[in-house]
Amino acid sequence: MKAAIQLFALLILVGTGCRSTAQDPIRAESVSPLPAVSGRQDKDEDLPGIGEAPDVVLSAQPIVVSDPLEPVNRLFFQFNDKLYFWVLKPVSKGYGKIVPQSARRCVKNFFSNLATPVRLVNCALQAEFEGSWVEIERFAINTTVGVAGFGDPARDRWNMEKRSEDLGQTLGRYGLGTSIYINWPILGPSNVRDTAGYVGDLFLDPVNYLVPDFWYNVGVRSYETVNGTSLRVGDYEDFKEAAIDPYVALRDAYYQYRGSQVNNGKGQTARPAGPLPSE
Repeated sequence: MKAAIQLFALLILVGTGCRSTAQDPIRAESVSPLPAVSGRQDKDEDLPGIGEAPDVVLSAQPIVVSDPLEPVNRLFFQFNDKLYFWVLKPVSKGYGKIVPQSARRCVKNFFSNLATPVRLVNCALQAEFEGSWVEIERFAINTTVGVAGFGDPARDRWNMEKRSEDLGQTLGRYGLGTSIYINWPILGPSNVRDTAGYVGDLFLDPVNYLVPDFWYNVGVRSYETVNGTSLRVGDYEDFKEAAIDPYVALRDAYYQYRGSQVNNGKGQTARPAGPLPSE
């Protein structure tokens, strides 16, 4: 719980000074931040990234989302939107002009490799033992051949794709419903089940153990967010221009996306590119 409290405090601090999280759109993707989908350019399956744009393909099925907190959720949506445009986007663009894209992708690979325990444990909890083994192999290959995880030869050379599993999906696989929709400040689209899963995954995140000092942890998280966003600047803007109501578009796509993940990709999938990655 200490790790969870620290990270929440970190998110608030970062949101006010170091970063911003827009409630970005949804990237349609066949899988993660969200319908039939188009694959990401780097084939990464992370959950929503700040400022990541969507190529939305809506499902023919009407989406029913329990959203009794809509007035508050919309307020937080606007807060995250301003935070993105006023803080995160400018910082990320400046960072992107200084650091080459290839180097930024290496940093993204490093953090993804470091988060292996989250995916591995949740694969095991879902009895997806093949997925757990793939995560073990990926970690071994990328940590050695990929030089501490900065490269991803497991995917590039051996076509071993990352298994994007988290505790929210695990709870869903065991029959726990989503309950109500929640659009958190900084964190973005979620629901009661996925919020509980997010907190649980914090205890599996090696960053909280490798960097226990609060302020250093804040710095690491902030840098990871800025680096990831620098690879997606512009996507959110495109999404907002295309959406009649960005709030509803993000909310509905998030539910389709998470439902598809819980069912292991069966049905349509739309990936929300909301704030902070779950991974």
